[in-house]
Amino acid sequence: MRKTLLSLALVIAAAPLGAQATQQAKKDADPSNKVAGGAPAGWTVRVDDKDAKRNMTATDTKLSVMGAGYHVTSGPAAIYYAPKDNISGDYTVRAKLTQVKAPMHPEAYGIFAGGQKLDTPDQEYLYFLVRGDGKYMISHRAGAEVHSILPWTESAALNKADEKGVATNELAITVKGDSVLFSANGTRLQSWTKAGMHDWVGKGQAGLRVNHNLDVHVGAFEAKPDKK
Repeated sequence: MRKTLLSLALVIAAAPLGAQATQQAKKDADPSNKVAGGAPAGWTVRVDDKDAKRNMTATDTKLSVMGAGYHVTSGPAAIYYAPKDNISGDYTVRAKLTQVKAPMHPEAYGIFAGGQKLDTPDQEYLYFLVRGDGKYMISHRAGAEVHSILPWTESAALNKADEKGVATNELAITVKGDSVLFSANGTRLQSWTKAGMHDWVGKGQAGLRVNHNLDVHVGAFEAKPDKK
């Protein structure tokens, strides 16, 4: 009996490790591809350091104007921003994002706020991302470090990708008074005090973040002060 229970415990313990190994294997088999394009006038692209070390640049991913919105065909993981979207005080950053087709494995995309020194090694920003599996996360990037504020979490408020890999979600970060609010499709998911996160979130650059090898349509993007 003891031997049976021990064997069962080992199988249960190994299952998550096996799933993690499978996920890592998929990532290893999915290196960042180069996509010719760059960004339209008025926009800046910063490629993640890990892809920059592989000699990938802003011209190896593509942000294009499409109708009233934008379309990202990502090569390397990167952030995309326009200097006009540098805001402070009470504000909302919002984007309606559609994953157009399924990636090789769940990859993240979303919005960021509070960006500082984005063209230097001391870059800093707060980001709020989703994946096609119906999960979201919130993190803070400081230089080469990433601080997880909320790890990947499932939410019924998020739309999962359908059988074709398509999913649409509207994300928002709102700074109001001493509160920082995170919403998806009109439902508040999380909130913290501004002081509890970092005072810098009350001002700075806002924009988009899209991980590698994704096809994401941005139906609407705005970063604007909230009216008093």
